[in-house]
Amino acid sequence: MNPERLASELNRIYRDVDQRVRPLVTIHSARLQCRRGCHQCCVDELSVFEVEAANIRRHHADLLVGGDPHPEGGCAFLDQAGACRIYEHRPYVCRTQGLPLRWIEQYPDGTTAELRDICPLNDQGQPVEDLPETECWAIGPFEGDLARLQARFDGGAPYRVSLRSLFKKR
Repeated sequence: MNPERLASELNRIYRDVDQRVRPLVTIHSARLQCRRGCHQCCVDELSVFEVEAANIRRHHADLLVGGDPHPEGGCAFLDQAGACRIYEHRPYVCRTQGLPLRWIEQYPDGTTAELRDICPLNDQGQPVEDLPETECWAIGPFEGDLARLQARFDGGAPYRVSLRSLFKKR
């Protein structure tokens, strides 16, 4: 697939995510502690689909070649003050961090259960388990969109990349 078309499709997904996140941020504004400098969720273990990694490489080549990653433990893209150096082009996972999350877990015996979670810093107020479904971010639909885009990107299985690995070793 044409790189420009891929970038356009990825940006469409990001715009859709951002549009759907806004009402949740408004609903939960009293409980959300997420703001510039809060980076408890920004950890080394985060990975992204290769199509998202390509987008970061495209927009932040100078940083990846000439800059230094944040020390291990925190996301490689944090600056010294704990702010994101790629915020405008941050991946999907970063666009939904901090919100009440819900997903369906399927167990080996075929049963399913809805699970929920929220950043411990945002756990004040109504218990996340008691929130209406519409007040939680549903994990699954956008991950599926990204997986399908990834398949069109390289034709293979969804391949994930560590954010730290994007920096060129000097």
